[in-house]
Amino acid sequence: MPKRGGTEVFRITGARQGLADDVRGRQRRYVISMTVRTLSVIAAAVLWNVERHVAVVALALGILLPYVAVVIANAGRESAPSLPSTFVPTPVRPALGAEEEKADPEADRSQGRN
Repeated sequence: MPKRGGTEVFRITGARQGLADDVRGRQRRYVISMTVRTLSVIAAAVLWNVERHVAVVALALGILLPYVAVVIANAGRESAPSLPSTFVPTPVRPALGAEEEKADPEADRSQGRN
């Protein structure tokens, strides 16, 4: 994706694309689908007396495409790719003397400690 100055920028993270890019892409898909719809309605009108079955299919496409276009345009942002977790738990440091108690539980039983 070229930016100002002619340098090419590469995405090296798994982050989502920017909101402006996402909206621009959804608008582009909507305009393309509405153009196809308009052409199919025009084709249905032109072909009605020539090829009626083709005109009916074009008319059905012209009727169904607005619903599909709106659903696709309003589908929301892309799902984020699986990213590594940013939460890193703090390692638990054992308290002093805890190693001695954990070291030999058999010795504790033989000495009568519980």
